[in-house]
Amino acid sequence: MESYYGPIVNGRVEPANPGSGRAAAVTRGKEYGSAARSALEARPAGAYLRAAQGGARMRPVISIEGLTKTYKSGLQALRPIDLTIRKGEIFALLGPNGAGKTTLISIICGIVTPTTGSVTVDGHDIRADYRAARSKIGLVPQELTTDAFESVLATVTFSRGLFGKPPNPAYIESVLRALSLWDRRDARIRTLSGGMKRRLLIAKALSHEPDILFLDEPTAGVDVELRRDMWNLVRRLRDQGVTIILTTHYIEEAEEMADRVGVILRGELILVEDKAALMKKLGKKTLTLNLQDPLRETPPELAEWNLVLRDEGHELEYVFDSNLEKTGVPSLLRRLSDLGIAFKDLNTRQSSLEDIFVSLVHRDPGAAA
Repeated sequence: MESYYGPIVNGRVEPANPGSGRAAAVTRGKEYGSAARSALEARPAGAYLRAAQGGARMRPVISIEGLTKTYKSGLQALRPIDLTIRKGEIFALLGPNGAGKTTLISIICGIVTPTTGSVTVDGHDIRADYRAARSKIGLVPQELTTDAFESVLATVTFSRGLFGKPPNPAYIESVLRALSLWDRRDARIRTLSGGMKRRLLIAKALSHEPDILFLDEPTAGVDVELRRDMWNLVRRLRDQGVTIILTTHYIEEAEEMADRVGVILRGELILVEDKAALMKKLGKKTLTLNLQDPLRETPPELAEWNLVLRDEGHELEYVFDSNLEKTGVPSLLRRLSDLGIAFKDLNTRQSSLEDIFVSLVHRDPGAAA
């Protein structure tokens, strides 16, 4: 099946130029990568807009102050949360099941009523100016809850009408083509595969041309190829100024796409940081030594390095902070030489965002094991 990607202008996926050949009709698989890159490089508008709107991108598009949610049962789903999300960024909200991610998104989108606090969306209060605030937002929920006997084209068109937008068949077509759904436009929803239904959720969210897109576990249960396709579409939307808020269990997804990362645990936002700064600040490095001869146990002379013996004694592993002036690596290698412990290879690995996330969650004294 072919994916058609036209230019995105002011957050809108415009129809592909039928005369642009392979730059407009991008085939999935190996052909997709090179053709998509060529098409994007041929259109400097995205890069131009990012440079021209640099100042505008720094302004907050979502402001949250003192937000809490306590249900009648007494469950405190959200503790006081203060958060600012900047225009045009991709913000990843991470947290274990039940942490409060979906509750937070639902409050911003007007689905759940907060107990205390305020939320403004592009200057509009979500309660005092609900319609204006909600019109700015596109929400991709975790599940598709719509008429299973409706067609793809009809349900996306209907979603646009719910926001008072006039009919725009060309725009709806461009969205469906961008998500490889145009060929299935007349298919009933119940006949779609799981991956197709995930695409349909995104199409419905984009139908009214929102400035802010919430993706709640957007690629859960989809194949790797489709996940990569979605990542590329999200990046292109971001390049045109659309703000993306992503919740995900796939830490790789946040590491690949996010500009900033927030970690929520038991309803409390415990960290908000630029992704690159977070990985530099909290990231560790792991030195792995492949030994010439296996060891039965770590020699007591190496106790100060807290080494871990792996692979039936063939590997020694040392975790260190690369930001420190003294990492301990040179002294470890000297001590190994003094002890006559030879190694035939070594390598280092930087901690991933997943490693950092797990350490943050388990560092909290109240976190579940």
